[in-house]
Amino acid sequence: MDVTAAALFPSLGKSGGAVTGLRMPDDEPVWTLLDKSNRNGLANQLEYLLQGLGSNQRNLHPSITIDESKGPVHIVDGTQIGPGVHIEGPSYIAGEVRHGAYVRSHSWICRDAVVGHATEIKHSLLLPGAKAPHFNYVGDSILGTGVNLGAGCKLSNLRNDGRHIRIHNLSMDTGLRKFGAILGEGVQIGCNAVCNPGTVLGINCNVWPNVTVSGAHAKDSTVRE
Repeated sequence: MDVTAAALFPSLGKSGGAVTGLRMPDDEPVWTLLDKSNRNGLANQLEYLLQGLGSNQRNLHPSITIDESKGPVHIVDGTQIGPGVHIEGPSYIAGEVRHGAYVRSHSWICRDAVVGHATEIKHSLLLPGAKAPHFNYVGDSILGTGVNLGAGCKLSNLRNDGRHIRIHNLSMDTGLRKFGAILGEGVQIGCNAVCNPGTVLGINCNVWPNVTVSGAHAKDSTVRE
């Protein structure tokens, strides 16, 4: 299975599909973007972007709380942020964040993406149009354009034994202790499904409700159990 960014996020290579300031790995597995020690990883790219943009929070509801003790929070002008949201920096938000969401540090939420009610997101990238809209947990993950998580879907990011996360059916050690899921463009996941650490789903995969998913699944797969 091809686990490069070009295979999982093809629209980024097309005109108008790129995200300003974001560089995806070229020939490496896309999860290298989740390595905080990598100078080209998500965390370092985000911090570099925010050095230029700085902090920005205008006309927010008074119930919204911001913690910039570890870095700036930049909310693009006109972005909808619901009441009761808590946001930790460094983070960049251009998509919608709904009531009661918890946006933790190193979250990059692109235009037209959705972080929904009571959803928690941490060190993750939501590409344009990705949606985690209802009671979701998204940790150390990348969601492609058109991805939708059903209500209660969780992207687990840490093994119970704390060991490095392996893509078991590809026999690949990611070298990462924390790694949730890489969801290619158009992936649809049903309500209350769980993606175990190190799940990789190719474009247009469909996961049925209440299913626990592990490993890598090729594009257009249907995961039933």
